Order: sequence, then structure tokens, then C-alpha cells
Amino acid sequence: MGAGVVQKSGDTGRRRRGRGRSRPMAEINVTPFVDVMLVLLIIFMVAAPLMTVGVPVELPKTAANALPGEEEEPLSVTITAEGIIMIQTTEVAREDLVARLRAIATERDSTRVYLRADGAVPYAQVMQVMGALNRGGFGNIGLVTDTGGPALDGQGG
Repeated sequence: MGAGVVQKSGDTGRRRRGRGRSRPMAEINVTPFVDVMLVLLIIFMVAAPLMTVGVPVELPKTAANALPGEEEEPLSVTITAEGIIMIQTTEVAREDLVARLRAIATERDSTRVYLRADGAVPYAQVMQVMGALNRGGFGNIGLVTDTGGPALDGQGG
């Protein structure tokens, strides 16, 4: 790393002939080592957040603040306990859902849609409707729930 040569301490400046009277330096220069370690630390601090893979979801806020107003009324799709699919308040057949969503998407500026599903509806059915929403041109899907449900920490919500 940084070994050098140090003159013998008893030398008064006279030059002697013959073998050199120098000995190797016994200390290590740690400055280059510290420089390299700091550079590596900075590289890992910048690269570590980029290596984490996350699922892109819109997490709900913990405070109950009102959502900012939108120019157009938000689109709402509802799945009832009987499995009936409704866009806003209009019932839609399953086979017509994607076509109706595409027609609505061409008229709207926002791709945001709120999906409301009864708790008794199977998860697979909710995922099928979410897939239809995506195929219909709505990629920003918000799942609507009620507050006050059970918490995962075992305490009541």
C-alpha cells in the first residue's frame, strides 16, 4: 500500500560509501485504504435502494383527510355479493364489461377507477374484474374498503 524507505535516525548528513544504511518503513499508509472504503460506501449507499424490488401499489394514507377534488366524477365499479357487476349504478354483463370499459375510457381523461367488492365475493372473481379493468384501459385501480376492521396486530381496529 505505501511502503517506503526511511533513513537511519543516527545519520548526521554525511555520505557513506558502501551498502545503503536505509531500512524499510514499518508503518502502513492508511489514507488510500480509507479513500477506497469511502468510495465503496457511497456506491453501496446509492445502489442498495435500487436493488430492492417493489410492487407498485398505491398505499392508503393513514389520516382520514379528504381526497383532492378531480375535474370529473371518479368511475366506480362494484361487485355485489351475488356476483353482479355494476359500473356506477348500471348493471353490466360479464361478457360486455371490457367493451363498456373501453368505451368509457375513450371519453375520460383519468385512468383512475374505484373497485368496490362485497367481502363475500371470492378473491378470484375480484382479480378477474381487475384484469378486465386493466384491459379496458384503466390501470390506476383503487380498492375501496370500510374502516374499523380487524387489525393484523391482534387488536381491534
